[in-house]
Amino acid sequence: MRTNRAEKKRAALREGLEAERPFVAVGAHDAMSSQLIGSYGFDAVWVSGFAVATMAHALPDLNLTTMTEALEAAVRIDGATDLPVLADCDNGFGGLSNVVRTVIEYERAGIAGICVEDNLFPKRNSLYTGESKRELVPVEEQARRIRAGKAAQETDSFVFVARVEALIAGHGVEAACERADAYADAGADAILIHSKDKSLGEIEGFLGSWGGLGKTPLVAVPTLFPDYTDQELYDKGFSMIILANHPMRAAVGAMEQVLDTLRRERKASAVDPHIAPVDHIFELVGTKEAIALEESGG
Repeated sequence: MRTNRAEKKRAALREGLEAERPFVAVGAHDAMSSQLIGSYGFDAVWVSGFAVATMAHALPDLNLTTMTEALEAAVRIDGATDLPVLADCDNGFGGLSNVVRTVIEYERAGIAGICVEDNLFPKRNSLYTGESKRELVPVEEQARRIRAGKAAQETDSFVFVARVEALIAGHGVEAACERADAYADAGADAILIHSKDKSLGEIEGFLGSWGGLGKTPLVAVPTLFPDYTDQELYDKGFSMIILANHPMRAAVGAMEQVLDTLRRERKASAVDPHIAPVDHIFELVGTKEAIALEESGG
């Protein structure tokens, strides 16, 4: 029996979460960034909700993009890569029924898995450093949502990652452990634990206290503690490491530099040393092969 594309990707994601080495995903904001991630030997693609809101819509990451918009982006990103795709679905775009619909729609679309956090709707981005009121969904309710989402799956292979925001919200290690336990018991396939503590002290506290370590795969997003390698984080207990938004930030930085140079120099050649040649773009998307197929006559 031939295994379809979605099932192959889901199997790869599950195998990666159980592998005896770090499983590294990089965040994509569009199809091209997704394709490039695969070209550089990474293991998976993360559909960054932050990046999709920012790059596709020029909106802040505050639940202003809808589930349909986020899913459309995930489908384009998934179509451009053979790697498994894990999609950031914020807080499931609403309440329990929204979480259930999110699971159903992403699974039917062929995505390998989703990540849902316990921030209340509308969410606040975890990286935002300004003053911001942050409240979480009560732990029992979030567990109920996860349980309902898992029950709605049509396959056993679709992956549900539960993101714990207790450390980000200042609730402490004990609360983070309570939530991780509740979400794992509700059927989450992996737990993503996040923290703003660059020293990794909070994370170390969680790793030293959580009874699920070694039983349920852990996921790290080391944007705020970037000096640790994927192997170092794996050695601490993380199965999957997500480099969540670096291609997006690279793209913005490069575009700003090029636009500034064009504004000052007023001629296209001024930026030629700093941008990809047109022929390279043609090569990336298989232009030559597409023309050859069109002209082959069969």
